[in-house]
Amino acid sequence: MLIQTEITPNPNSLKFLPGKNVSLIGPIEITEISKTNNELIRNILSINGVKGVFLSNDFISVNKENDFEWEDLKHIIISFINDYFAKGNESIISEIEEKRDFDTSTVEGKIIKILETKIRPAVARDGGDIKFKEFKDGIVRVELQGACSGCPSAALTLKQGVQNLLCHYIPEVREVEAV
Repeated sequence: MLIQTEITPNPNSLKFLPGKNVSLIGPIEITEISKTNNELIRNILSINGVKGVFLSNDFISVNKENDFEWEDLKHIIISFINDYFAKGNESIISEIEEKRDFDTSTVEGKIIKILETKIRPAVARDGGDIKFKEFKDGIVRVELQGACSGCPSAALTLKQGVQNLLCHYIPEVREVEAV
């Protein structure tokens, strides 16, 4: 099995593309080994220098600590992914979640719809995810995950990309912040 890798805008995050289903429940980030029973995720998180694993429908992003080099980590991660799928596993996370509907009659519903349909796909291409947390007093608070978490260009993306788009479509939005 050929696992491809892709760099992301975050130098401490690398995207792994196994060519198979990764998460059937949507994007999920795991940063603590105690928060999962999944063999592959536990193995990756046990590697010295790995800070977190982000799973999307067709890729895995791994975040590393600054003091470690990808050349020292990449091959062991690829080996763990190959071993996992060689055992016959069809996906890494397989519980199927209900599809979410958006109540676009509320400001929050409009925000979530734009995040889900316009912004999330673009962020996913860079190995990350964005999740809505709250809307209060004109400020949208979001959580950045995967490659976006800790990315040097995340602040620029939030202000010039996400904030501009939300402000354009939803006049009630004045600002976007990451929590």
